[in-house]
Amino acid sequence: MRTSNTFGIHFVLRENRGKNGLSAIYMRIVVNKSRSEVALKRQVAASDWSEAKGMAKPKNDELRKLNTHLEQLRGMMAGHYQELQLQKKVITAEILKNMFAGVKDTEHTLHNIVKYHNTNMIGVLAKGTLKNYDTTADYLEEFVRHAYRRSDIYLSELDYSFITKLEYFLRQRIPDDHQKKLENNGLMKHLERFHKIIRLAVKLGWLDKDPFAMFQLKFEKTQRGYLTIAELNKLENKKFTIERIAYVRDLFVFSCYTGLAYIDVMELTEDNIVQGIDHNQWIKTTREKTRIPVNVPLLPQAVKIIERYRRHPKAVAAGSLLPNISNQKLNSYLKEVADLCDINKTLTYHVARHTFATAVTLSNGVPIETVSKMLGHTTIRTTQIYAKVVERKVSDDMNALRDKLASVPNAQANSKSNRKINLKKAS
Repeated sequence: MRTSNTFGIHFVLRENRGKNGLSAIYMRIVVNKSRSEVALKRQVAASDWSEAKGMAKPKNDELRKLNTHLEQLRGMMAGHYQELQLQKKVITAEILKNMFAGVKDTEHTLHNIVKYHNTNMIGVLAKGTLKNYDTTADYLEEFVRHAYRRSDIYLSELDYSFITKLEYFLRQRIPDDHQKKLENNGLMKHLERFHKIIRLAVKLGWLDKDPFAMFQLKFEKTQRGYLTIAELNKLENKKFTIERIAYVRDLFVFSCYTGLAYIDVMELTEDNIVQGIDHNQWIKTTREKTRIPVNVPLLPQAVKIIERYRRHPKAVAAGSLLPNISNQKLNSYLKEVADLCDINKTLTYHVARHTFATAVTLSNGVPIETVSKMLGHTTIRTTQIYAKVVERKVSDDMNALRDKLASVPNAQANSKSNRKINLKKAS
């Protein structure tokens, strides 16, 4: 926290705020770049005021008493400022104004609400989601240091301008390390998480109104990457001599036929393999991200991979169904897999989940309600995103319609012919 602040108290006139030809006196509080003014309920003639000194011209006893009063106010505000400094608290012009007005300092800052939210969400949100909130918190702290030259900011200082400045800062921010610059949707996800924290502050009564009220999150529509059946078959049939590459390919294929996310696959144990209502093997688990139960009948391709690694030393030692591997290594090796299979797409493990939703299930006529259940989506609207990109299904449906329409004229012609024959017989 900064200990050397720029602090000043200035008295100014507001001619349009006075009455009976007099001007209203305002006290201007300045701390660093923050400024706030408060009406003192005192008036003076503009001709009796020294703008350069910010005081009344001591022409008579009344004006001298006014100057004494103003100096006392200056001393009082300096005392408030020193008090905050000694307590090592955040100091702003608005806070000093509140102290002058007798408003009690509630101590609710941006850091307080972020910490409150993230601490109370432990055990409620998935680890990956909590990690994302921690990253959002880091960005907020960095922004406050950059824009306000402070380590924290009071919630009462948050407004629409704060949100827009934060958005601009994140768009222009250049990472110090190997990370990529934030793209639009990634940036919007951070603002979305921040908005959730702000709504919590409003519900707790820590903040009077939501600074996001007039702000609109602008997500760009993106195509969900997935493999076609031809690409998936190419991947499955490729022979690899390197064990780690072969295993990464098998893990990817496993999710292409189960729809499970990386973390859910890594947490599978033998207990998750059960006999389903159809007497076949099913996976029964709970999604780490949403804590929603997921039941997926095992297709032969997935069963084959389970059997291949069931007695793998790493899986046995860890008590897991499949050997564990970090998500970072997995995605790194998948790039090699794509190159070796001549697949001109960026492969990440999540592409396997998209492939299950599109090429494996929806394209083959599995109802969207069923796919939504197996994916563990909280709403079918999420699953509909996949349905929009299944061109093969659209093509099949249109071909069926084309055939149906083509058969209509023939049916009408046959009907007319039959009517003519029947009329001849009747005559």
